[in-house]
Amino acid sequence: MEYSSKLLSEIVDEIAKLPGIGKRTALRLALYLLKQPEAQSEQLSQAIIRFRKEVKHCKICHNISDKDVCDICSDERRNHALVCVVEDIRDVMAIESTGEYNGVYHVLGGKISPIEGVGPADLTIEQLLQRIKNYQIDEIIFAMSATVDGDTTNFYLYRKISELPNSPGISTIARGIAVGEELEYADEITLARSILNRVPFEKSIKQNK
Repeated sequence: MEYSSKLLSEIVDEIAKLPGIGKRTALRLALYLLKQPEAQSEQLSQAIIRFRKEVKHCKICHNISDKDVCDICSDERRNHALVCVVEDIRDVMAIESTGEYNGVYHVLGGKISPIEGVGPADLTIEQLLQRIKNYQIDEIIFAMSATVDGDTTNFYLYRKISELPNSPGISTIARGIAVGEELEYADEITLARSILNRVPFEKSIKQNK
């Protein structure tokens, strides 16, 4: 696609690097920004810069936060002995939207995927194991996507946690989530029921054999 301006071509190319956005959508967004007051574009650019420079990861659960310890981990009203293990912040937001979970989280930062070159060392698995050793954890809930990589990650975590002395109970969300479905796309009611009706992970392994 030919552009009448090198500046337009440059911003379209940059916007198109975002996931799920093609060149046509990028062009539409660029032209939209051009029509808006200059102050709006400046606010957007400043928000992006501040986000990249100032955003932190909670030192306890590794969720995205503005502080060293996120609001969820610092909330004394929550059950800190109940830890839900998820892939990323989108899953935290999905579960929080159900209003049915009062525990805390551990964000892995992805899932084990040999095809994509993601191994255990690329995730916050070691931090999770240290957390279990250092704190009183009664139950770990696996809330991974119902995919092959999600199941692989669950099984790896199950083996590592089971090897720990005084390992906590391990459960997994019920499969109200369709096989192959990413957690963030599940509707709130289905996700809430999956959490409330969670089952021991060992039982889920036997069911899948």
